[in-house]
Amino acid sequence: MKKKEVLVIIPAYNEQDTIMNVLDQLEKPEIAEIADVLVMNDASSDATNWIVKARGHALVSHVFNLGYGSGLQLGYKYAIRKGYQYVIQMDADGQHDVCNIPVIYERLKQKDEDGRYPDIVLGSRFLDGSSPFHVSRAKKTAFHLFRFMMKTATGRTLADPTTGLQGLSRKAVLYYSKYNHFDDKYPDVNMIIQMILLQFKVVEIPAVMHARETGVSMHSGWKPVWYMFRMFFSVLAVIFRCKVLKIDEGAGLKGDLKEEQEKKISKEQTV
Repeated sequence: MKKKEVLVIIPAYNEQDTIMNVLDQLEKPEIAEIADVLVMNDASSDATNWIVKARGHALVSHVFNLGYGSGLQLGYKYAIRKGYQYVIQMDADGQHDVCNIPVIYERLKQKDEDGRYPDIVLGSRFLDGSSPFHVSRAKKTAFHLFRFMMKTATGRTLADPTTGLQGLSRKAVLYYSKYNHFDDKYPDVNMIIQMILLQFKVVEIPAVMHARETGVSMHSGWKPVWYMFRMFFSVLAVIFRCKVLKIDEGAGLKGDLKEEQEKKISKEQTV
């Protein structure tokens, strides 16, 4: 059997009402033939753990609730050790339609005019071609703030810098998997700004998403206010780390430069 290149990582916390349908969709032939599934169960107190086990997918269960970011980062480490070339992360609540997976996969393998492949492909809710998606006034305020901060820090404007639907190259996954390279609580626009400043190639494409029908979002109630406050200072810390301290400067180019050097040496040897 040919080894699959893609690992779909799904962080899950008390998602018994939705994850079965998500797995149903992921098990369709057009998805199953290109991707394996890893569910990161963050100490759920419901039946999430048992549902995934019964379906036979890879599963990691935390003993204690460690947070969304910790689940993703452990998933990245799993992907590197298992030799996957790409990771696509999506939510367990059914908001991210699985039809986006082949599209993101193809975009990750598509070289741009500058000769580089994307390191991060963002599935956007707000591009032409995206499905209609309603967001609250509080979230709209947060989006405007984060777009402004991103534009100021990087010169880039992204339609949906907080999307959780993302495809990552092995180079980006390897970077994220290392100590102190990833926010273990709320990896969001702060991580996208970091990766742009480190010169990883970040692109976005239209995505199909749905409103959450059951369960409780991690951004419900007053949580968006705390989230926006925390994210504001996290973004400032990322900017200071990358632009002032210049930690890991140019990390996003290292793999590309190595590839160019190998091609140059091969060409010289041929001549």
